[in-house]
Amino acid sequence: MTQTTTRQIVLPIIGMTCANCVATLERASKKLDGVEEAVFNLANERGMIEYDPAQLSLDDLIQRVERYGYSVATGLSTFAYEKSPKYEQRQALEAALKGLEGVRKVSASTEGIEVEYIPTLVRKQQFRKAAELAGVNLVDTSGSGEDAEARARRAEVKKQWKLLWIGVVFTLPLFILSMGRDFGLLPHDLGHAPWMNWLFLVLATPVQFYVGWDYYTSAWKAVRNKAANMDVLVALGSTMAYLYSLAVMANWFPGHVYFETSAMIITLIKVGKFLEARAKGMTSEAIKKLMGLQAATANVIRFGKETAIPIEEVLEGEIIVVRPGEKIPVDGVVIDGSSTVNESMITGESIPVSKQAGAEVIGATINQNGLFQFRATRIGEDTMLAQIIKMVEAAQASRAPIQRIADQISAVFVPIVIVVAMLTFAVWFLFFPVPAGSDLTSFTRALMNMVAVLVIACPCAMGLATPTAIMVGTGLGAERGILFKNGEALERAGKLTQVVFDKTGTLTVGEPSVTDIVPAPAGSQAYLLQLSGSLELGSEHPLGQAIVNEARRKNLDLITPENFEAVGGRGVKGTVDGQLCVIGSPAFIASLGVNLDGHQNQIDLLQSQGKTVMVTTSDNAVLGLLAVADTARDNARAVIETLHQRGLKTAMLTGDNRRTAEAIAHSLGIDQVLAEVLPDQKAETVRSLQDAGEHTAMVGDGINDAPALAQADLGIGIGTGTDVAIATADVVLIRGDLSGVPDAIALSIKTVKTIKQNLFWAFFYNVVLIPAAALGFLNPILAAAAMAFSSIFVVTNSLRLKRFRF
Repeated sequence: MTQTTTRQIVLPIIGMTCANCVATLERASKKLDGVEEAVFNLANERGMIEYDPAQLSLDDLIQRVERYGYSVATGLSTFAYEKSPKYEQRQALEAALKGLEGVRKVSASTEGIEVEYIPTLVRKQQFRKAAELAGVNLVDTSGSGEDAEARARRAEVKKQWKLLWIGVVFTLPLFILSMGRDFGLLPHDLGHAPWMNWLFLVLATPVQFYVGWDYYTSAWKAVRNKAANMDVLVALGSTMAYLYSLAVMANWFPGHVYFETSAMIITLIKVGKFLEARAKGMTSEAIKKLMGLQAATANVIRFGKETAIPIEEVLEGEIIVVRPGEKIPVDGVVIDGSSTVNESMITGESIPVSKQAGAEVIGATINQNGLFQFRATRIGEDTMLAQIIKMVEAAQASRAPIQRIADQISAVFVPIVIVVAMLTFAVWFLFFPVPAGSDLTSFTRALMNMVAVLVIACPCAMGLATPTAIMVGTGLGAERGILFKNGEALERAGKLTQVVFDKTGTLTVGEPSVTDIVPAPAGSQAYLLQLSGSLELGSEHPLGQAIVNEARRKNLDLITPENFEAVGGRGVKGTVDGQLCVIGSPAFIASLGVNLDGHQNQIDLLQSQGKTVMVTTSDNAVLGLLAVADTARDNARAVIETLHQRGLKTAMLTGDNRRTAEAIAHSLGIDQVLAEVLPDQKAETVRSLQDAGEHTAMVGDGINDAPALAQADLGIGIGTGTDVAIATADVVLIRGDLSGVPDAIALSIKTVKTIKQNLFWAFFYNVVLIPAAALGFLNPILAAAAMAFSSIFVVTNSLRLKRFRF
């Protein structure tokens, strides 16, 4: 049986203006044989398509997009030759570049080469690698290091800005003169001069057919493909007003012209679309900030010489030099030198981290005070920062379940509006004659009301309601180190009733430390710890290392033990400073004949708190007790209290014995303890909570947590944990900070609330204003202004999320 291998690509789309555009592109793409899934996003203007390359090509997908009136954003890069290539080399280079997926056009000459490409599919460094394989070295002469997709979109915005100003220049005098005539503000001879209507025609025509030409081309392609979008409504409404005015000038109808109406419709909508594009650009600021973190260049050792090169040209395995104050360009491992590194932009940890040979360094973090060399282990799209950016982009491109309502309505919205507009015309024309003495005819009034319905009923706001809020919400989360993998996870986080925590490494630090030092009467803590730490210098056991670490933390002088002996699983023996010392469990010490009666109550108390107790003796006399435990994270209790304040239940899931688990849970204030659960039973335990009616989040960091993370309604992975846990989770706390759990839930609730506000406004706007236009309460100009305002309102309401305080 042959297994089908699908490929997933992201295409940057230009020309999407409303929810119908999204629905049209999705339907059109899914009709192609081989397309498994197609999701288009109006807010970030991208389409994610999963398809079978064996059945159709990338060109087929792009042609389908273009057939329906849209285009794919492309970047243009130019390169010069480092050394003039031979004809055969140039041919090989051209062929190699054309063979890269995402390259649309290659133009080669004797001086250099020009490449047009889709920036979401291929990057500049791939051009250089392809050139090197062809035996040619390229020098980038494109100039700006700005993202190619951003350049393409900036060019589109610049074009729309130009069209907007042309529209304003022609429409403003047209509107002033027309209103002046209608309200008697112009001298009668001037206002009713035979040439005035011709002046109106001259002013309106460039707006109609130059400024508004995009609406015509888009509407034609939509109708040709048996679809309908916002541009169909705008083209219909403005054209009817324009053509009617021409008919009046030709004396086919009595009345006055409405050139100002057609021009104002187009210009006002251009204003709205331009402001909307500006606002939509602000929703993706989080991505821009993340991209801005990375270094532009790297100092690499090549041929024994240090050379500064663009970060895109760094190769895996190369040696990179980093000086104080410089950004670390890519991920790697220190091989020489030492320093401290500020990793707060990635991990959120404000304290600089010490780095010596063998330590890992993260790209985009800042070297503080030392010079060191490291070997690049992850470059390009494999670096941690690139993976974070990719995760945020995927989340922003995803669709939340709540959006389905808007999608279903948008799919049939425009055809319904056209029917309503036609009914509006028919009812007004046939059943409501104009009063005697009115300067309007029944036809004119019916036509204007129909135009108002067509213009007011744009589904833009519905299409933007959900994706803009998700983009801002996921971006804000990313800035706080909370990575939502998709919109569905963002929505589900707000519906939780219970949060289940793994214990070790999640609620606790994950390694033992000394919690209690109890010396015998007349003894001292410092002496007990010094002697115990000295003996444990010979031990490799985690409990012994915890004692050594505590002694060193308190700056005690440790003495290397003699005659050291480890008694497997029970304790250690040795001579320290001439004394025969033993450290071990109470049972082990008792088996050596040491009397513990005077210490048993204290031992029982410490053990009841879930701590491991060790007894230290010197020459068979008890020096005191040491208790060791895996301590809770500093903010664990505060996080649990915050969740309780928000009405959420909490539980702890662990394989530890119940006594230890309950002691830790009690100290943190956790509601429910699920102890002695084997790794393969964790998912089943979470399922049983769901069966009891709980909407459950699972928070974990280990490989054994992965099944439970997958089973939970929402899996939250600790970013400092294992790759498996991070890959399985729906939400990743990249900074490893537990406070991210209530923060993620709070952000989800706020984002979903914003989505609901947006959807309410979008539906309310259409439910109220379409009937108002049909009943004659809105003229076409006011309708165009209201339509433009609706989209701007939705986007700016989403941008209010940026002010959210956790």
